[in-house]
Amino acid sequence: MYKSVIRPVLFLFAPESIHHFTFLFLKITGSIPGVRQLLKLLFAVNSPKLERTILGITFPNPVGLAAGFDKDGRLVDELAAFGFGFVEIGTLTPKAQPGNDKPRLFRLPEDKALINRMGFNNGGIQAAVERLKNRKSDIIVGGNIGKNKITPNQQAVDDYAACIDALHPYVDYFVVNVSSPNTPGLRELQEKEPLKKLLSDVKALSQSKEKPKPVLLKIAPDLTRTQLDDIVTILLETKTDGVIATNTTISREGLVTPKEVVDAIGMGGLSGKPVRKQSTEVIRYLRQQLGSAYPIIGVGGIMTPEDALEKIKAGADLVQVYTGFIYEGPGFVKRINKLLADGKVLSS
Repeated sequence: MYKSVIRPVLFLFAPESIHHFTFLFLKITGSIPGVRQLLKLLFAVNSPKLERTILGITFPNPVGLAAGFDKDGRLVDELAAFGFGFVEIGTLTPKAQPGNDKPRLFRLPEDKALINRMGFNNGGIQAAVERLKNRKSDIIVGGNIGKNKITPNQQAVDDYAACIDALHPYVDYFVVNVSSPNTPGLRELQEKEPLKKLLSDVKALSQSKEKPKPVLLKIAPDLTRTQLDDIVTILLETKTDGVIATNTTISREGLVTPKEVVDAIGMGGLSGKPVRKQSTEVIRYLRQQLGSAYPIIGVGGIMTPEDALEKIKAGADLVQVYTGFIYEGPGFVKRINKLLADGKVLSS
């Protein structure tokens, strides 16, 4: 019903507008007594076969919601009812910022893809903290953190530190995001020396807390093998706890959507089906280089349950969805978890 009736109606409207409408709808309906429990009955798959313990955390299932969908932590309780094993909020920055000019979110239906250049639009770290203080569900929450647009790269660590200080009591793990293509200069922090210093400082800050939280790095799919080798070295040297592969791509290769349409959209990160293979290859290479025990979360182009399985077979311990959730609807997570539970294929 979602793909045949609901999605065609939703796709009649501008992507960002319908995103806000959906948030409002879920917030209102989720406040009705019994609705969240009903949603859990409809969409959650409860099976010990799905449990996965990594990062010192036991995840009830390996399918999470990627950062970018619920940037400000507005729908953590509502999203928990759709069967996710974990939800990642953000990217959050110390200060609120509006992001890039609209329009900044575009659908490519022929490619089952999105292009976004949101630019870390969010209400700031303190507003998110206040919401997390009042959440009702016990779902695992990751905090994806970044720097404000106006913060020079030389001072980026201060922004990441401010986010960790504020969020630490309220999230289960942190993700250092240096791979978004939509904040000018941000991807320069993926270069060897800046990244090594940033991760060392962030890791040290987390370790200084009474209850340290795992720190992961989210990387782009567009890195060369040499750059990936540098990433591997840095992850191990800084004792960073895990890696998320991958963010959106700046590539436009292989799209079905006419070139003139894509060119008219302009800059932004591409997500969805076109990035699936590229992301999976990065995961496979990282697994080969990092060994069997290093935590990897796979994300990028998961549009079918089989795509999630592909990521796990390539070496991902957990997976995340975003664009697939939008195109496939609320039953998508259930279909993935059913395949994984039935197929008995959780080891990579």
